[in-house]
Amino acid sequence: MNKKDIANIRKEFKLDNYRMRILEIFNVYVQKESGEIYHHVGQPFQMLEQETQELFLTNFKKVLTGNLDSKLFELKFKSDVEDSTQTILFNGLHVASTDWRELMLQIVEKMFAHSVYEFDTVVTFIRGEYRQATKKRDLESEDGGDDEVSSNHFILCSLNKTDQPKKTLLFDYVEKEFKPNHAVDPIINLASPLTGFLFPTFSNHAADVNHILYCAGKPNQPDITFIEEVLNCEDTMTAVEDKDSFELILKNVIGDEVDSQVISNVYEEIDKLVQENNEDKESEIESPMLDYRDVERILTVSGVEDVNSDRVEHAFKAVVADETHEFKASSIVPKTIKIETKIATVSIDPKELRNVKYVNFNGKKCLLLEVNEDIIVEGFKLEESETF
Repeated sequence: MNKKDIANIRKEFKLDNYRMRILEIFNVYVQKESGEIYHHVGQPFQMLEQETQELFLTNFKKVLTGNLDSKLFELKFKSDVEDSTQTILFNGLHVASTDWRELMLQIVEKMFAHSVYEFDTVVTFIRGEYRQATKKRDLESEDGGDDEVSSNHFILCSLNKTDQPKKTLLFDYVEKEFKPNHAVDPIINLASPLTGFLFPTFSNHAADVNHILYCAGKPNQPDITFIEEVLNCEDTMTAVEDKDSFELILKNVIGDEVDSQVISNVYEEIDKLVQENNEDKESEIESPMLDYRDVERILTVSGVEDVNSDRVEHAFKAVVADETHEFKASSIVPKTIKIETKIATVSIDPKELRNVKYVNFNGKKCLLLEVNEDIIVEGFKLEESETF
């Protein structure tokens, strides 16, 4: 799934929506520390009060909110796993309500066999039908639109913590007096899911049962145990980890010292690939992927000397332990590069590194920054000087 696919399904979570029919909901209350199921209940989603439906719909949107490879991850299921979550979810798409709930309880048992929480939690499952128009409506012929739709069933899961109600003071309108609030019922925090997932994934109106969309609790902090032991999926790298690994590969190939022009060229070449892909209206990928051959070509045209396939492939093996690894181009171009010194910190666009020089002038180390405009400091325009 790309960000457009995710945005499309997220926006359909609203009341009485023909394109998003939530058939039933199943809530499981799990006690802290022991991980024991205290209570579970399932019912048709439409039987909930409207206000309750709205609260849950907001929660489901939260599960599908965040940047890809940072908060949201499309994961591939492992093969040949006994009692795999993929099989459980696949079977759960079409079975009767009672059987569906029993299958979801198996997933809950997996969750709490590997995690212990210091607070009670609620696991919520929904299953429903997602409809997408396969063709835009033609205003003249009136073909397309909701007359031509694809229909796919899905299961979404959200794990939420519970909070104890805070002691508050309230005003009793009847008795006309101030009273302490004695509420003791735990509050389910639907605004910040601890984790969640969507099965299957969707792309170009088709469902992919070999992948699942996983939601991490915090950006760039996927739960590897949850991914491998609960979802039974292959491990993944965050965008930050991808970027750091790419930088290590560059250092491995180029060396510790490099001209700013070369680094600028590297990031400019990668950004060019991203922009060309964005301009290609027929492209179905969100960002081009770069393997070691692509990296070799980029380094060569960027001015790095003595680059060859063996050298780059060896760097891939040394850093990511897999010469077939591919980097998502959009993840490895930093938005800004920081140049940190004891005197100052300078943030600069990667493509503008060509305008930065590190020079030695009269025995002094200097950072030379070429600019095309006047420099204003605290409202004053600095005077130009011909010498240092």
